[in-house]
Amino acid sequence: MLRAFVIATAITAGLHAGMSFPAAPPAPASDEAIVHVLNRIGYGPRPGEVEKVRAAGLQRFIDDQLHPERIADRSMAERLAGLTTIGMSAGQIAERIELPALEARRERKRQAVGTEPQAKDTPVREPLQQRANALVVELAQAKVLRAVYSERQLQEVLTDFWFNHFNVDARKNRERFLVTIYERETIRPHVLGLFRALLEATARDPAMLVYLDNWMSTVPNAPARARAAAANNRPRGINENYARELMELHTLGVDGGYTQKDVTEVARAFTGWTIENPRRGSGFRFEPRMHDAGPKTVLGQRIGAGGGEADGERVLDLLASHPSTARFIAFKIARRLVGDDPPRALVDRAAARFRATDGDLREVTRTILTSPEFLAPDVYAAKVKTPFEFVASALRAAGTEVGDARPIVRELREMGMPLYMCQPPTGYADTADAWVNTGALVSRLNYALKLAGPDKQMAQLLGAPEFQKR
Repeated sequence: MLRAFVIATAITAGLHAGMSFPAAPPAPASDEAIVHVLNRIGYGPRPGEVEKVRAAGLQRFIDDQLHPERIADRSMAERLAGLTTIGMSAGQIAERIELPALEARRERKRQAVGTEPQAKDTPVREPLQQRANALVVELAQAKVLRAVYSERQLQEVLTDFWFNHFNVDARKNRERFLVTIYERETIRPHVLGLFRALLEATARDPAMLVYLDNWMSTVPNAPARARAAAANNRPRGINENYARELMELHTLGVDGGYTQKDVTEVARAFTGWTIENPRRGSGFRFEPRMHDAGPKTVLGQRIGAGGGEADGERVLDLLASHPSTARFIAFKIARRLVGDDPPRALVDRAAARFRATDGDLREVTRTILTSPEFLAPDVYAAKVKTPFEFVASALRAAGTEVGDARPIVRELREMGMPLYMCQPPTGYADTADAWVNTGALVSRLNYALKLAGPDKQMAQLLGAPEFQKR
């Protein structure tokens, strides 16, 4: 039992691990292999979980995690019950939080006319503004609680992975009012589905439309009335932000074979993809008067004139089925689950599976999780954990009961990883070079000391360099 506890505690500092499945009949998995799997497809073992997985069988555990609908997760509803905003609809968020906050700000500005400006070091924190900020705080608390307590660990890991892949920053514009729905309805339901469906869901989501400015992208000669109605009086013509990130970050990869001309043509295809009624909780709509109806050529494929909304859908078809996308997505999933420089043979097999299944993410993930490379001892502890993974696995290993997750959310901000607030569209880095430095390691040691309390032996264990991995 002590050995199992030491193994479980070790992963709090930062690495994932693995083993090889022998040919039939499978031999019982070692505890080290089980800890590896628990770290890579989840946020690490809790006390007693190694024994639980050993009894069920490692292969069975992996297969169940690939089918989260099979796994009862009854405790999560109770743990999340106090976070009222995470279940609100887009309309409710707009009506109860965004519009009142907007009106309060307008009223404050009207009252401030002719008065002395307030000192910058004494900002007014309106209750409605605090409630608006609470949207992101509650979403971050839910993320922490799910990572620590959910039985559907792979689903939580993949939700984090795909949100990061299709990153939006809650601090930009009105994103904080949109990000709750984005994760709940666009990212989470698609993490083990078809990549093409996930890609289109993000393309149509108001959070992505606002974050990468596509909601304002319009053909330059669009009627002023249509532009003003659809883009809040701020259109400036075609915006290439979404088109560029769609190819570079979401699908083909930076070396995927596209050109600047392709970026421009894709941007033209997505003109008119906008939001029905900003600030009213409305969703996507296509505005024909903002759309460039001319012919386009993307990646050598001609898209005829007059296609309207179908122009963007055709682009998504081309990108989702492109060989560069298969390889890029396979590489990124393998990098997350196996190592910073995943074996080329594994990436090739995962990419081939992506193409053979029309981008079935469950099957691509299965290919990686059941591969000899994922389960090989030489990849044990081969990944440095992000601050979020580190904190979640520490809490799991220590068996800590989290009643209020707000201090943990603040701790992650101090560690340099504020949840839902990564500014660049690249998302947070998933490689060791981004997280291994003196300041980061000191922050982790300080957190381990706080978590361990007076137990100096545990504090020493949590702070040991060899345990800064997963």
